Amino acid sequence: MLSACETGLGDIQGSEGVFGLQRAFKMAGVRYLIMSLWQVPDFQTQDLMTTFYAKWLEQGLPIPEAFRAAQLEMRDKYQSPYFWAGFVLVE
Repeated sequence: MLSACETGLGDIQGSEGVFGLQRAFKMAGVRYLIMSLWQVPDFQTQDLMTTFYAKWLEQGLPIPEAFRAAQLEMRDKYQSPYFWAGFVLVE
């Protein structure tokens, strides 16, 4: 989980693809990576993370399902995508 601002962004380097923090984690063998594409406010970030971890660790959902369910719950709370769509799951 990379919840700092814009952790999902990077620089395009020729034919090598996107270089950024996510590339280092993927090269190190991380299977799933959740990261932000823009500056989501702290309160909504905390709400999404708490919801995601509850669905994954307490309810036992697989990570992709827990993330999707958390985003759907956030969408119901905050209609503006600004508050919930800034996070993406990369496999």
